[in-house]
Amino acid sequence: MLNDNQKTNYYLYWIQKYRSRIILAVFALIIVLTSVRTVGPEEEGVVVQLGEYSRTEAPGLNFIIPFGIEKMYKIPVQRQLKQEFGFRTTSANQQSSYTKSGYADESIMLTGDLNLTDVEWVVQYRISDSYKYLFRVRNAEKTLRDMSESAMRKIVGDRTVNEVLTVGRQAVATSVEKLLQELCNEYENGIRIDQVVLQDVNPPDPVKPSFNAVNEAQQERETLINQAEAEYNRVIPRASGEAQETIELANAYALNRVNRATGEATRFNSLFKEYSKAPEVTKQRIYLETMERVLPKLGNKVIVDEKGSNVLPLLNIDKSVKIEKKEGN
Repeated sequence: MLNDNQKTNYYLYWIQKYRSRIILAVFALIIVLTSVRTVGPEEEGVVVQLGEYSRTEAPGLNFIIPFGIEKMYKIPVQRQLKQEFGFRTTSANQQSSYTKSGYADESIMLTGDLNLTDVEWVVQYRISDSYKYLFRVRNAEKTLRDMSESAMRKIVGDRTVNEVLTVGRQAVATSVEKLLQELCNEYENGIRIDQVVLQDVNPPDPVKPSFNAVNEAQQERETLINQAEAEYNRVIPRASGEAQETIELANAYALNRVNRATGEATRFNSLFKEYSKAPEVTKQRIYLETMERVLPKLGNKVIVDEKGSNVLPLLNIDKSVKIEKKEGN
């Protein structure tokens, strides 16, 4: 067996014998490690040669000049990214967990009516231009975070605390999204804003009890207003209907009286016209028609002559009327 010195001499012999091959293999390995780059399917490879932009490589296996002459930055242009404000996600599993500790400076802001509110939000975005993202703005991620916080504070500062906490939440998110995209276009940072989501909006912890009391009072007021409107809607339409019914009845009565008066006037005019043609005949006919209507309504009847001296003994008018009624039945 060989001792330690012999082993050392043996190894040195083989190293000296194959030194050129070892150097060549190490050199080839360095070339491979510094020149072969794999770009993922959601990425673009931006190649910089000696600090200056050279080209943009597509996904797949790509080669660059080795030994640090060229460098490649992989930019996830097809992936949706996000930034969180006022909280951070600690674990993103089926039941994600969050923490708010240490991030109050991002979320506490002043509203337009000089109230404090705690706004937590998420900005979802994509990198639309990898060249602008790398070279137009220094540290585009931090710049986007600063712009997002500035835009949110501006929009919240233009609204009351009730709008931010209740009905105006969607309007705030939409306005921040629009303003933030305008800032990105102005800065040419190569970022497209997909969505701004208000994760949670609450009053600060010290004023929560007072704010809840105010909300309860407002809700009670709205309830009373709704009840009054319901009673109004129940009574007023009914009264309006009754008033309209009375008006319609009055109009119908007036129309009936006018039509009857018009008919009687027409009848009188027609009668007068006939009377003018033959006064005696018309007078006699009117007399007979009147007696025909009046006599059946009388009880016992006594008929005398013009001088009142003779009484007609037999005139069975009642009997004739009864017979006519029976025959009519």
